Amino acid sequence: MTTATSLTARLRARRARRFALRDEIAARDDGDFESIVRDLISREFPWGNTQALSFALFRTYAVPSIGDLLCDTRQFTEHTQKRYDDTVLLLDAPIEHGVSSTMGRTGIRRVNEMHGMYDISNDDMLYVLSTFVVCPVDWINSYEWRNLTDREVTALTDYYRLLGKRMGIKGIPEDYAGFEKLMEEYEIGHFTYSPKAREVADSTLDLLGTFAPFHLLPRAAVRRISFALMDDRLRVAFRYPRPTRVEQVVVRGGLKARGLAIALLFPPRHEPMFGRQTPQVRGYPNGYEIEKLGTFKPGCPVPHI
Repeated sequence: MTTATSLTARLRARRARRFALRDEIAARDDGDFESIVRDLISREFPWGNTQALSFALFRTYAVPSIGDLLCDTRQFTEHTQKRYDDTVLLLDAPIEHGVSSTMGRTGIRRVNEMHGMYDISNDDMLYVLSTFVVCPVDWINSYEWRNLTDREVTALTDYYRLLGKRMGIKGIPEDYAGFEKLMEEYEIGHFTYSPKAREVADSTLDLLGTFAPFHLLPRAAVRRISFALMDDRLRVAFRYPRPTRVEQVVVRGGLKARGLAIALLFPPRHEPMFGRQTPQVRGYPNGYEIEKLGTFKPGCPVPHI
C-alpha cells in the first residue's frame, strides 16, 4: 500500500468515526425522537446547544411582555447566575432522564408551577417554545462541525412539541416550518424597545462575561462579541450599537473555524455531557433537588420553559 493510499484510508476511517453517531441516528425509528435529541445535545453538540438555548432565551427578552415581567421580578437582574443555573437544570432533567420519567415530570411540573404564578399569554409561551426549536437548528447549522440532518431536525421539533403539550401550550405547530413561521411573525409583530427588557439583557450579557473564556476579556469586548452575533432585528430591539463588518467576520468566522477544527482534528465524544455538567452551572456545588429549583412566590416567569 502506497503512502498516499494509506493516508486516504486513515482519513476515511477518521471520518467514519466522526460521523458514526449521525449514521446511527439515521437508522433509528422516527418515534425514538427523545433518544435522538439526548444524543444530539449531550454528545454531538453539547457546547453549541448551550449557546443556542442561551441566545433563544435572550431573544425572548425583546418581547416587552416577557422582558418587562422578568425585570419586575428582579430575578434576572439580581440573581442572574441562579436563574441561569435553574433554567439549565430544569431543561436538562427531561432530556437526560426522559419526559415521562420521574425526574422529567418533576422538572416540568416545577416549570408549570412557576408559570402558573403569572398571567402569561399562550401566545408568549408559544413564541418562547418556537425559539427552543428554531435557534438550536440555526446555531448548529451555522457554526458547528456538521449540519443537522432532516431526521434530526424533525426529532428536535417532535421533542419540543411534546414538551409544549406537557406544559399545556395550545396551538403548537405540526412541523419545523410552522415553528419558523411562528417565530418570524411574532418577532416582527412584537419586538420593540423597552428599558426594562434592556436591563434584563444587560444583566445577561454581564453574566456571559464571567464564563470561560470570556472572563479573560474586558467587559466591553465581550459585549462587542455578543453584538456581532446578533441579527439586526434583535440588536435594534435592544438599541445596541451596530457591530462593524470586521467584528462580524472575525467573531462568526472564529466560530466556524472552531467547527472545522472539531470535524478535522478531534475524536467524537462518547461520554455524554449534560447541562448539569457544564462549567457555566456554578450554583450547586453540593448537588440539588429538582423540586426545589426555580422560584416560589413571588417567582420567576416566562423564559424558563
